[in-house]
Amino acid sequence: MRLFLLPICFLFFINCQESEIRRPSNKNKKLFLKESAIRNKNRFEIEQELFKKFAKNSTLEFNVSEFGFWYAYKTKINGRIPKKGDQVTFSYKIEDLNNNLLYSKKELGEVSFFIDEEDLIPALRKGIKIMKENEVVVFLFPSYLCFGYRGDGEKIGMNQPLKFTINLLKIKQKKT
Repeated sequence: MRLFLLPICFLFFINCQESEIRRPSNKNKKLFLKESAIRNKNRFEIEQELFKKFAKNSTLEFNVSEFGFWYAYKTKINGRIPKKGDQVTFSYKIEDLNNNLLYSKKELGEVSFFIDEEDLIPALRKGIKIMKENEVVVFLFPSYLCFGYRGDGEKIGMNQPLKFTINLLKIKQKKT
């Protein structure tokens, strides 16, 4: 019995030593976030230069939005812009900045959604909000508003800025 108690007492005394608190190392996380922010700023600047070059070679007159995308009216209409809760119907096509068609209007079909109440890629959500019914607008969207660093897994590459041509077909006002 003594031989049995001796190892147990020994283990008890060893385990009763003061334990050290191990703190997680955040150096890698902080460094990653800092490097990621620098990469994103550089990517944004590169994409803005691409937009400037595209606009310079275009017959359309482009405006720059506060969100970093560029837009030009093919068809400008006087009217009402959609508000939160309005249902909008639109068609669109997606091209790269070399005007190569990635997705046609036929492939994408007509899209209907409620403003600020349904989830779409940020490019579409923000672009539609500045349009009026029956307008056709060409947008140059930075990659972070489109499909970001992952692309769409098919035709759109990672970190690819895109040209969208959107036709806002209908705005159905929210019933109050």
